[in-house]
Amino acid sequence: MDPSVLTGGNAVFLALAIFVILCVLLGVRIVPQSEKHVVERFGRLRAVLGPGINLIVPFLDRVAHRVSVLERQLPNAQQDAITSDNVLVKVETSVFYRVTEPEKTVYRIRDIDGAIATTVAGIVRSEIGKLELDQVQSNRAELIGKVREAVALMVDDWGVEVTRAEILDVNLDEATRAAMLQQLNAERARRAQVTEAEGQKRAVELNADAELYAAEQEAKARRVLADAEAYATGVIAMAIRDNGLEAAQYQVALKQVEALTAVGQGEGKQVVVVPAQALDAFGDAFRMLKGRG
Repeated sequence: MDPSVLTGGNAVFLALAIFVILCVLLGVRIVPQSEKHVVERFGRLRAVLGPGINLIVPFLDRVAHRVSVLERQLPNAQQDAITSDNVLVKVETSVFYRVTEPEKTVYRIRDIDGAIATTVAGIVRSEIGKLELDQVQSNRAELIGKVREAVALMVDDWGVEVTRAEILDVNLDEATRAAMLQQLNAERARRAQVTEAEGQKRAVELNADAELYAAEQEAKARRVLADAEAYATGVIAMAIRDNGLEAAQYQVALKQVEALTAVGQGEGKQVVVVPAQALDAFGDAFRMLKGRG
């Protein structure tokens, strides 16, 4: 056999083997778990390859885009916003997203990071513009929820999913901060004055209640004394009715003796001047008392 024929046959066989190997290398695509591959045929979308081993047509199909499906974080951004009560605030935001439909991401938007950042900034300004400053500070969780919903609707056509959209901080400029501090101090002073006034009012009310209580107790004591005197008068009246004038004279004599005793126990008791008529009355009283005894 001619050696040249053998050499030519080997060359053809070698070329065919190389072609087969090249077709296998070009037709078999192994896609990592963290990626999706976009395949084009003659410049048009052919397929999206998922994780694992995939087959394509060599020389006709090509992998045009390798897109990561891992969650991504945009750099923290700050944007100005004006509340409904005309307060300028600086809002710091943080956004996380991941690609869910690579064919939309690569064919519908050029700069996905910039597009999402601009969308978030606009939505944040819009939502803060509907609220007053106090509401922005106190309802931050509700505000974040509204921003997430609005961003999710806006980026749906780009084949991405916003997993988290956070408002990290809301800052005020120095002038607004100083004005708020002055307002806060004024509010504290007002509350202190109100508390002091309420305390004084309560003290006056308690004092009035105490005076009213004392007056009521004094009135009760007077009523008791009056009742006692009325009872004593009634007893005397019954004694007069039952025993006649003698009982009345006895009571008068008793009062006279008590009066004389009180005079004798007072200051300057060494000398007591008593009118003659009083002495006669006291004598009669002593005789009546002695007779009663």
